[in-house]
Amino acid sequence: MSNQSIPSTESLTVEFKSDRKRYPDNELIEALIGLANTEGGELWLGVEDNGTPTGLHEAHQNLLGLPGLVAARTSPSLAISVTQHETGGVSVARIQVPKSRSEVATTSGMYLRRRLKQDGTPENIPMLPHERSSRASHFGLADTSAQPVAGTTLADFDPLERERLRQTIRQYGGDRVLLELDDEALDGALGFTTRTDTGERVPTLTGLLVIGREEALRERVPTHELAFQVLARENVAFNEFRRFPLLKALEWLETNFRPHNPENEVQIGLFRVPVPKVDMGAFREAVANALVHRDYHRLGAVHVRMDDSGLTVSNPGGLVEGVTLQNLLTTEPRPRNPLLADAMKRIGIVERSGRGVDKIYRGMLRFGRPEPDYSRTDHSSVILQLATVAADEVFLKLVVEQENQQNGISLPIDTLIVLA
Repeated sequence: MSNQSIPSTESLTVEFKSDRKRYPDNELIEALIGLANTEGGELWLGVEDNGTPTGLHEAHQNLLGLPGLVAARTSPSLAISVTQHETGGVSVARIQVPKSRSEVATTSGMYLRRRLKQDGTPENIPMLPHERSSRASHFGLADTSAQPVAGTTLADFDPLERERLRQTIRQYGGDRVLLELDDEALDGALGFTTRTDTGERVPTLTGLLVIGREEALRERVPTHELAFQVLARENVAFNEFRRFPLLKALEWLETNFRPHNPENEVQIGLFRVPVPKVDMGAFREAVANALVHRDYHRLGAVHVRMDDSGLTVSNPGGLVEGVTLQNLLTTEPRPRNPLLADAMKRIGIVERSGRGVDKIYRGMLRFGRPEPDYSRTDHSSVILQLATVAADEVFLKLVVEQENQQNGISLPIDTLIVLA
């Protein structure tokens, strides 16, 4: 038995349970499952909701058998650890729950997860089928973008979007081998179709998102939406929502963004270097990343907003498992939608190496501006903020001179960070 301070309040990862009337075993199992299916955490048994320790019921003074009970009543078996602690003159139990890679259920088939209510307190709620699919994508256990879209046929592909696809490959230097393929072969190469048990070709989510008709997307993929807003002080200069297929959506967005992205020029030696309010390479990569890596199980638009403080790009679905704010620049690429990400790379829309975050960082640091800010990102959404402060012309001159000495090769991100 040891001393351990009890957290001050409940949270997504902390749960208090009173044990004065002996907390029921089945409710304890459900509470532990909710933690495992969310972010993991700890349950303090013998603690009131307000954080006051009132002690364990006499039936729970010895909890050596609790891990076995939990393992026996969960599927797959959930492994927990239990320690007892003395605090305030009473004994309480700290039950630590790991975050589970696969969904955990009670042996009766109940799936649960945790969420925060509007007042900030946590609660356990049922985990719905689409949430289970979303969770599998988060862990890289399933690729939603490779699945067929129920109720769709090849007629839901738009011939105009097929032509836009080929033009985009030429414009952005995509995989030119794709241009030699006929439509059926191109669909197969990019994963736009899959075959049913009867051998029929049907659209995948990737196919519908890239070359689908707008009405098919609106009806069959209601989670797909893009919003662009421009706010100047308290005035709304632009505020529109679209459900275009991805290539058309990116083209529409860039067309409407450019008038709000003024560009100056700086004389460096014999050359005049353009200095945009927002680097267009960083802008394209940020928006494409949001559309490609969003969680298509969750309702909510990808939002692109320009205001007085800068550009904000947000998308539903937090960072995937293994990617954190601390390792964004160093971890290996882990797309939430691998097939869609691969298709967009081959088309030429996103960075072929999968290091699109590097491009966003370079687009900021090269001009002596602050690093991209992902600090508002949480488990439910990724939020990127790019400050639109004035460029540091002295720093830009240093960078351009260094690049000229290397025959125009861009400086590595690490070098830019050091110089900054």
